[in-house]
Amino acid sequence: MIWYILIIGILLPQSLAHPGFFTSIGQMTDLIHTEKDLVTSLKDYIKAEEDKLEQIKKWAEKLDRLTSTATKDPEGFVGHPVNAFKLMKRLNTEWSELENLVLKDMSDGFISNLTIQRQYFPNDEDQVGAAKALLRLQDTYNLDTDTISKGNLPGVKHKSFLTAEDCFELGKVAYTEADYYHTELWMEQALRQLDEGEISTIDKVSVLDYLSYAVYQQGDLDKALLLTKKLLELDPEHQRANAKQEDEWDKPRIIRFHDIISDAEIEIVKDLAKPRLSRATVHDPETGKLTTAQYRVSKSAWLSGYENPVVSRINMRIQDLTGLDVSTAEELQVANYGVGGQYEPHFDFARKDEPDAFKELGTGNRIATWLFYMSDVSAGGATVFPEVGASVWPKKGTAVFWYNLFASGEGDYSTRHAACPVLVGNKWVSNKWLHERGQEFRRPCTLSELE
Repeated sequence: MIWYILIIGILLPQSLAHPGFFTSIGQMTDLIHTEKDLVTSLKDYIKAEEDKLEQIKKWAEKLDRLTSTATKDPEGFVGHPVNAFKLMKRLNTEWSELENLVLKDMSDGFISNLTIQRQYFPNDEDQVGAAKALLRLQDTYNLDTDTISKGNLPGVKHKSFLTAEDCFELGKVAYTEADYYHTELWMEQALRQLDEGEISTIDKVSVLDYLSYAVYQQGDLDKALLLTKKLLELDPEHQRANAKQEDEWDKPRIIRFHDIISDAEIEIVKDLAKPRLSRATVHDPETGKLTTAQYRVSKSAWLSGYENPVVSRINMRIQDLTGLDVSTAEELQVANYGVGGQYEPHFDFARKDEPDAFKELGTGNRIATWLFYMSDVSAGGATVFPEVGASVWPKKGTAVFWYNLFASGEGDYSTRHAACPVLVGNKWVSNKWLHERGQEFRRPCTLSELE
């Protein structure tokens, strides 16, 4: 059963509810009774743990008295045969009994009950659905976030409050949907409650990170800059806030981010890649499979986010800066071009005559390209876009980003690019190809082919 359907059906008047939604008060109240049973089970577990600790405390008090007396005159104490016997008995038997008591797990009953009941619990999808229901109610009845957070709704019998963490979670749901309007509203509410002194598991840095980006996405650059400065006051080393952005080219728009990957991160990525470097491959447009090609002279390796926290952190940095979902992206590809290494002009996206190019991935076409420069190059090695005459030169610690597809989903043929031969030096890069799936709400499509 998808509980968020039930929740939305309850929250929205029938005239506003989606035709497929339905209401079941009985099933919702069952959840309340389930939670009540779990609370009772939890309290039983706490009582059992308290009883166990009380027994251990009595042991400790008794043994403390005995050892305090014995250590004042050890020889005189064990000179008494009864004391000697009881010492042997305690160390051989009673301390083992105490060990068994300490190791005894009192949680079995509670965990067993929780496991049984969990099958009836809502899941992540249900929780997200309930959050979306609140956002819809907010718009339908023109409610401000403070009114909802304080539970000041008309006709309510059981007033309920939202914590700063609750507001933060609502903002994150909106952010995931690329709904930056509601992201801003709820992150601001979370920030207000934190500023008012609410104790929370979230911090202002996390809230400001989402808030500044949401404001930026809506075009209010002055406010976004102000919020970013506040973020940096709290966390001067924050990676995203410190990212310097520069437009390298207008059409296609090529953006360079400065100081976006540290020397230490670069060395870790290179160290991970070196043992598995092999002749670079490309997608064969006819088979859709990877193959070697004479027009790409380099060695490459693929790194997954799960294998190292640095790779995972880099992936999330790309997501934060682009606003695109990296969960459907290809793994991070690390490439090394020595002297003469090059990649002749090519498209990163699959054209209309290559319908099966990324079929095996099941994530659609390559919507965008992110390229880290992990070394400086003494001479040569530029990334060039011959259709428009753009040249992007390697600079260690920077990255460039561009969209391969228009928002309509059509390919942008001006993104045809090449890696010029390295004349002098050694060129290290790593790139992330982001795909269409998961971007439906983050980059909504347009009706115009060339937009």
